[in-house]
Amino acid sequence: MNFKTVLFLVLCITLSTNSAFAQVKNEREHRIRKSQFPEQALTLVKEKLANARRIRFYKEIDSSKISYEAKFKKDRLQYSIEFNAKGKLEDVEITIKPVDIPNDAYSKITTYLEENFIKYKIQKIQQQYITDGDNVDQTLKEAFQNLMLPSIKYVFLINGKNDNGSEKFEILFNSEGKFELMKNALPPNYDHVLY
Repeated sequence: MNFKTVLFLVLCITLSTNSAFAQVKNEREHRIRKSQFPEQALTLVKEKLANARRIRFYKEIDSSKISYEAKFKKDRLQYSIEFNAKGKLEDVEITIKPVDIPNDAYSKITTYLEENFIKYKIQKIQQQYITDGDNVDQTLKEAFQNLMLPSIKYVFLINGKNDNGSEKFEILFNSEGKFELMKNALPPNYDHVLY
């Protein structure tokens, strides 16, 4: 190999390593009172909360942003609706099981997990509907109809063991099972406040 080839390989490895580290974020969520939830967000989900059970409100803080979540159970499904700090809809998540994911996508996801963890256990899987801010009503409609669309994402909450030990991770995959993002999930700090 000549010097330019070696230099090119070193540069590629360095850049790919840096981008892998940039995709890990820390997050923490804690329970809040309904009165602490953004008013605009409450107005938007008011209709969806009709006939819902186990309604809870949360504030989530990660290394780059603050968001709010309303979590509840409705029509035998568990929902999580996330808003930004100003109360604008970001996404809707529905808790699902592995059987709800197309076989090809699930196979790619498990291959990724097996290649990146010595051992792992899936704690929860969510199907995610993301809005671009303009199609809020459409996003809510698609999520509450539980539609399988090319734009959906899968969020895996796992306990994973790697060279650094065991930790909890939240990993995002696209509808085809391709890895997109990993967050290091810190232990929850729930406020035991009744509202």
